[in-house]
Amino acid sequence: MLEAEGCHPLLASHEDEVLQLLKSSGAPDAAILDVCPQGTRGLGLCRLLRRLYVDLPLLLVSAADDVEHRVAGLDAGADDYVGKPFAPEEVAARLRVLLRRTGLRRMGAEVLRYGRLELNRTTRQAYRTGEELELTRTEFDLLELFLLYPGDVLKRSFIYERVWGYDVEFSSNSLEVYVSLLRAKLEQHDRPRVIQTVRGVGYVLRTS
Repeated sequence: MLEAEGCHPLLASHEDEVLQLLKSSGAPDAAILDVCPQGTRGLGLCRLLRRLYVDLPLLLVSAADDVEHRVAGLDAGADDYVGKPFAPEEVAARLRVLLRRTGLRRMGAEVLRYGRLELNRTTRQAYRTGEELELTRTEFDLLELFLLYPGDVLKRSFIYERVWGYDVEFSSNSLEVYVSLLRAKLEQHDRPRVIQTVRGVGYVLRTS
């Protein structure tokens, strides 16, 4: 269902596997936790994720749909709670709402984070895995745009308008040049590529 919505879900069956995924792939756009009504491990993971990622959209699903369990889940840091049985369409709709809220917060955020990328819009400093990147003004503006819309395919015309302030002739290769320069700095020390080309459309920022 999530793949049909255009998502790329990563699955984990227990807490240790979740933490390993986070270590290897960085922060996801959102997390859905299936919480067992018995025990508190699921809520403990929810609290941990909230401490690690303050703005991460967290959706809990559980067979326990009474008020007590809902309150416990929300108090543990969840943004929303869905009881079983549920319609997949409802989960998808609630997830879209959470992602929209995160996007609105992101627009006004001083610091943008995605995976192991971090960008401070006030000091105009950018980091990957804690190492500062030496970026030019245009490279910084380009990375900032990608971090405002992580996971979204950005059209060439949209990027030109937002970074350069106008739409240029389609034959211009300025964007390709700057993407190449930015990639070179992001991929130092054999780091995996995060700015992917979508042929005939534009580019997308995806963590590896």
